[in-house]
Amino acid sequence: DFNVLSLSSEDECYLYGVFNGYDGSRVSKFVTQRLTAELLLGQLTLSHNDADIRKVLLQAFDVVERSFFESIDDSLAEKANLLSQLPEGVPHSQLPQQYQKLLERLNKVEQEIAGGTTAIVALILNNKLYIANIGTNRALLCKSTADGQLQVTQVSIDHTTDNEDELFRLSQLGLDTTKIKQFGLIGGHDSSRRIGDYRMKYSYSDVEMLSAAKTKPIIAEPEIHGGQALDGLTGFLVLMTDGLYKALETAHGPGQANQEIAAMVATEFALQSSLDAVAQAVVDRVRRIHRDTFVSRGERSKFCDKHEDMTLLIRNFNYPLGEMSQSSMSPAPGGRIYPVSVPYTSTQGTLGKTSVTLSLVMPSQNQMMNGNHSNSTGDETTPTLTNSQSPTATLQSTNTHTHSSSSSSGDGHSHLFHRHRLPQTLQPDQDGRVEPYVDFLEFYRLWTMDHCEQTVAGGQ
Repeated sequence: DFNVLSLSSEDECYLYGVFNGYDGSRVSKFVTQRLTAELLLGQLTLSHNDADIRKVLLQAFDVVERSFFESIDDSLAEKANLLSQLPEGVPHSQLPQQYQKLLERLNKVEQEIAGGTTAIVALILNNKLYIANIGTNRALLCKSTADGQLQVTQVSIDHTTDNEDELFRLSQLGLDTTKIKQFGLIGGHDSSRRIGDYRMKYSYSDVEMLSAAKTKPIIAEPEIHGGQALDGLTGFLVLMTDGLYKALETAHGPGQANQEIAAMVATEFALQSSLDAVAQAVVDRVRRIHRDTFVSRGERSKFCDKHEDMTLLIRNFNYPLGEMSQSSMSPAPGGRIYPVSVPYTSTQGTLGKTSVTLSLVMPSQNQMMNGNHSNSTGDETTPTLTNSQSPTATLQSTNTHTHSSSSSSGDGHSHLFHRHRLPQTLQPDQDGRVEPYVDFLEFYRLWTMDHCEQTVAGGQ
């Protein structure tokens, strides 16, 4: 279950968040509502420096988690009462029929207090960007450089059992990090920082892998990046759940998901006329790649039998939107856009090591959009600015199995097909049919070539 936050105030303060809940949506919904109150009710002012803002963010996350546990006090008390009525030392599965109603109520109460959420929050205050992250969601800041390239920087840290800093933190608590890294999951999840999850916070001594910990091993303290000045920036910010980038990693292998997603977003900026359409197209494309890899029966198909839910949020900073969609959906000569992938090393450690540069073939940038970064999005027909539209777009995909169709290939390369605008009116002929308006000749040619090659190979 996902919850998304996108709010702004009159004091040039903007707050965005993506919350990836598990074992129910109660925690993610609570955090979405309460974190807003802890940050936008006068706690932040333009006079605050970077240290002040980091302190406010840390306090907000701490207060939100404590408030959540206070909100389930009644359920915790009921759980203790129910347990006191059950025989001690007898497994619940072996209890006689007379205890079934108590067990049913106990299971329901357990569901009420279970669950947690990862969270990533982007705060823009006084034209500076701050990222606060707990868990495995990601933030990418993508900047258009003077030489026409797109610089992609991951401005968040993945809190997983592959993170050496997190493993060191856990080792300081007396835990066997070799076993934790080998197993890969803590309490059924790969994140080492979460909000909520009562069992992992207050009953961790009952978990064999965590029982030796001196204090709570799963924490809700965010890592904070910023403030980073946004003056003169042309680019976009991406907030996404791990379901999005992991779908690409399972299809293409680990290491390049950030660059691929940034390239997809940049491509769709040129093709689409709204940010909603950009986000929609990117998530749909990732799903198609994942599905095509599964049906290809190739080397990586075994990793793609299912994927997690996906959420993508995009914040625009004066990046040109809809240039190719204004005149024709068919690219002009020399103006075709190709998503690219480049070598990338996802080295753990400092944030600077995650910065890479993509060379994109972009359309003409003569119509660069001007205006304040906080209100920089296009309308439905022209690339001019409108103050009524949000500079953000969010899309959620809750399909957990790969059963969607696609024309994207599963090998990581995309075939671009020419699309033309539909006629204003499509008149049916005498048989009630309309003239075709999509040319599939190129598709059939490539499909025939691919299947003929497979047939020949199989015959050999």
